[in-house]
Amino acid sequence: MAKSKDVRITIALECQNCTQKELGSKSTGGILRYTTRKNRRNTPTRLELEKYCSSCHKHTLHKESRK
Repeated sequence: MAKSKDVRITIALECQNCTQKELGSKSTGGILRYTTRKNRRNTPTRLELEKYCSSCHKHTLHKESRK
């Protein structure tokens, strides 16, 4: 069993453009999420990466989402 104090954790990255569109409209297209692992000691702040979003069809900013 994994301990809660593990150094490496699995996080989800969400497209910021898609989340803003979802709030404004009632479409159910969904939000693109990437999963990755990060080291808590090296990166204590929330992770932000430029990733490709298939619903936006371009590279957009993806931020670490809350679980």
